[in-house]
Amino acid sequence: MLTKRIIACLDVTAGRVVKGVRFVDLLDAGDPAELAHRHAAAGADEIVLLDITATHEGRKTLVDTVARTAREIFVPFTVGGGVRTADDAAALFDAGADKISVNSAAIGDPSLIGAIGRSFGSQAVVVAIDARREEGSVETAEVYVNGGRKPTGRKVLDWAREAEDRGAGEILLTSMDADGTRNGFDCELTAVVSRALRIPVIASGGAGNAQHFADVFGAGCADAALAASIFHFGIADVRELKQELAKQGVPVRLPC
Repeated sequence: MLTKRIIACLDVTAGRVVKGVRFVDLLDAGDPAELAHRHAAAGADEIVLLDITATHEGRKTLVDTVARTAREIFVPFTVGGGVRTADDAAALFDAGADKISVNSAAIGDPSLIGAIGRSFGSQAVVVAIDARREEGSVETAEVYVNGGRKPTGRKVLDWAREAEDRGAGEILLTSMDADGTRNGFDCELTAVVSRALRIPVIASGGAGNAQHFADVFGAGCADAALAASIFHFGIADVRELKQELAKQGVPVRLPC
C-alpha cells in the first residue's frame, strides 16, 4: 500500500501566512519561511505555499517569498497563486518550487495545464479545485475561482476529469464548506473525485484532529491530506499526528 502523505499548507498574502474560516476572517499565522521550516522539521511530507490574493489582485506570485521559503526546507515544495503562463511557472521553479499549483488561470485557459506539463513534466502540475456544494449534493458541487470569490458554473467532477485528461499530475481538492472549521474533511466529495481519477487526490479543508485524517484516507480514499491552521496554531504536531495514524494502521512515513 502506498504511503499516505501529510502536507502543511501556507496561505500567504502580503508576504505573511494567514488562515481563516471558509476563505474569510483571515488571521495572521506568521512568517512563511519560519513556518515551512518548522513543519518540515516536524515531519511534514510536503509543503504547499499558496499566494491567495495574487489572482484577485491581478499580480504574480511573490517570487522573493518563494525563494526565501525554499531555502528553509528539504521536502517537496508546491507553489501556487497568480500563475497564468508557463513562464510564470518557470520563474517559480527557478525560485525553488518543485511543483506548481494552478487554479483560476487553468479554468480560464485549460491548455495551461498541458503547457506546464510539457515543459516540466506532468508530475510537477497540481490542479487546485476550490469546491462548494450546491444544495448539499456532491454531484452538483461547483468550482470556484479567484480565491473562492467567483463561481464558475463548472461541476467539480467534470473539471477534475478534464484536468487529468489535460495532463495534471495531482488534484488539490479543497472543500470551501469545510475550510478552517476543524470539523473534518468532506470525505464524501473527496471519495467521489478520487474514485473517478487515476491521479492522486489531495484532500483539503476541515482538518481538526488525527481521526479526521484517518477518515479521509479511509472513507475519503485520499492519497494525501493537507492542513493549515491546526499546524500553525499549535493544535496538532505533524510528528504526533503521524504516530497516531500509524497506530490506526494508516501507512505513513514516520519522522526520524
